[in-house]
Amino acid sequence: MSTRLRATAASTVLVGAATLLAGCSATAEPTGVQVPASFYPLQYVVEQVGGDLVNVTSMTPPGAEPHDIELSPRQVRDVGDADVVVYLSGFQAAVDAAVTSRAPAHLVDAAQVPSIAEHMTAEESGAGDGTADDAHANESGDPHFWLDPTLLAALAPQVAGALTAADPDNTAQYAAAAGRLVADLDALDGEFTDGLGQCERRVVVTAHAAFGYLAERYDLTQVGLSGLDPEAEPSPSRLREIRDVVEQYGVTTVFTEALVSPKVAETLAGDLGISTAVLDPVESQVDEATDYRGAMEQNLSALRAALGCA
Repeated sequence: MSTRLRATAASTVLVGAATLLAGCSATAEPTGVQVPASFYPLQYVVEQVGGDLVNVTSMTPPGAEPHDIELSPRQVRDVGDADVVVYLSGFQAAVDAAVTSRAPAHLVDAAQVPSIAEHMTAEESGAGDGTADDAHANESGDPHFWLDPTLLAALAPQVAGALTAADPDNTAQYAAAAGRLVADLDALDGEFTDGLGQCERRVVVTAHAAFGYLAERYDLTQVGLSGLDPEAEPSPSRLREIRDVVEQYGVTTVFTEALVSPKVAETLAGDLGISTAVLDPVESQVDEATDYRGAMEQNLSALRAALGCA
């Protein structure tokens, strides 16, 4: 065989091998502990605790409202095949149904974590009418516990325990990472406590009543244009109540959300001659460059500006 023919044959073999390897890579199964999380804040905890040892996916697409998601047949299968599933029962009906029907090997239900469950079921977290007189009440059924960093921190040891059960060889790594996450969320809690400690105003008008846990933790009063349903339109009487609150408490800002139409809030703010700003309920990751902590830091800055904090 000539030198040219040998070179051509060798090149053909190399190209074929590269194509085969690329095909194998494209179809290779993901490595590590397989963990579907039902929505972003839970995904964040798994990422922080599991690190490179886990392959975590979110059942809620980035930028999507998690409340009413539907799962594809593939996602339902993934729940049953997963090593660990992390979810919040009672929040997403499709996820609840998948967990019930598929029975994953290891399950973490945030609603069953004692400190979270205590806050979600406490009498003082019963329904209020959303006026300033409700003070720090969380509406009944409010799922947004992660807006209190200390409650999200309570999930970390539970996730570490489930990952350990699925992957006991890396017990120490999971425990250490959970400890670091708890310390970081405690530090974030301190930033909020200090940053919102001395403010001219303490009433927060929001697009919907998602911020009860944050208000309760930091001695604020949440007043929502609508209740827990982000798509609900406020009634004319509700808007009149909001106007009264704004005038009585010197509110300067109506908070909107990235995933909810701001039209009603902007119209109300324009009529009252006040501003709007974004307050993120962190239900979904709106920007891949901004994680849970970053979103909460942005919330803190927005609150400090709106409330006139020293």
